[in-house]
Amino acid sequence: MIEKLQTLPAGESCSQARILGVGTALPPYALGQAQARELARGLFRDLPQVNRLIGVFENTGIAKRYLARPPEWYTHEHSFPEKNRAWFEAALELSLSASRKALLAAGRTPQDVAGVVFVSTTGIATPSPEAYLAQELGIPLSAIRLPLWGLGCAGGAAGLARSADLARLHPGRVILLVAVELCSLTFIPGDRSKSNVVASSLFADGAAAVVLGAEGVADDPAASSTRFPSVLGGFTRLLPKSYEIMGWDLHPQGLQVRFAQSIPTLVQQQLPALVAEGLEEHGLFPEEIDLHVLHPGGAKVLAAYQEALGSSPESLAAAWEVLRECGNMSSPTVLFVLERLMRGPRKAGEMGLLLALGPGFALEGVLLRW
Repeated sequence: MIEKLQTLPAGESCSQARILGVGTALPPYALGQAQARELARGLFRDLPQVNRLIGVFENTGIAKRYLARPPEWYTHEHSFPEKNRAWFEAALELSLSASRKALLAAGRTPQDVAGVVFVSTTGIATPSPEAYLAQELGIPLSAIRLPLWGLGCAGGAAGLARSADLARLHPGRVILLVAVELCSLTFIPGDRSKSNVVASSLFADGAAAVVLGAEGVADDPAASSTRFPSVLGGFTRLLPKSYEIMGWDLHPQGLQVRFAQSIPTLVQQQLPALVAEGLEEHGLFPEEIDLHVLHPGGAKVLAAYQEALGSSPESLAAAWEVLRECGNMSSPTVLFVLERLMRGPRKAGEMGLLLALGPGFALEGVLLRW
């Protein structure tokens, strides 16, 4: 018999990580999907059967998305160093905006921050951007810095789990998680692969920040509201020898996207067992989950989630809304979905499961309780 998670009596203190605030930020250039389709048609005009390939833009579920540079910027070739500089500048600006919103929502100041977890896979920098972010915000120079790279779309979920682990070690202080991706800046106009066409139809730019604390429940200012969930733990599952399903290849012009058409099928076939195994670690069964916080990788992936998990209409509506309004921003996207689901009050004791898939090929899950 699996031992169940225990809930402490009302008013009793515990050292448990809790989300205290979420903030999001989008870059300035909005691009409608119809405009994106015509831009891609021009860029890929020499491809055989270009009109059939461009048809993928019609089936994404995306109405618009946001870019770090104006649309005409993407019609020209750019070197990897140039694109990487643009990534750093935009990543820092968006991270600052999202972090300030999250701290304000949490009612905390930068001086309260004991550590910064920084997630991004669309550029590289040493020192990593959180060193600049911490100093721009006024976070103590003694704060822990944990940059996470290479997790792709799963990075927001993995970052949330790691941030909760750190928060539990620092009661009375808070941990700031930042996930930022500039997917558009990795675009290679000369890449004529089908993966590049599909990526052009889906990916976008954005940032999200989450503030987590581990104050005792009785002393936690968020504890009086069921809007703010506790983070009970996380789990990871790698599919064996599935490295080629999703990732980057290094190209003279930068990071070249790679992902397989088989992802929706893998979700349908593999996800139920992987989720059941992850929940078993926490003494739970899939039918005990009330709410799924899903990374909307695309319309086909969301349909596969629904078939594999039987997710509630509310769970799916939030994911579809973010996909429609913002596109697939990689790691921060699932945190945008979380923010939408936190806007309204939730039932005390409601169980949520935050899920995202990424390179590896990997599933990252985070267990939430309101």
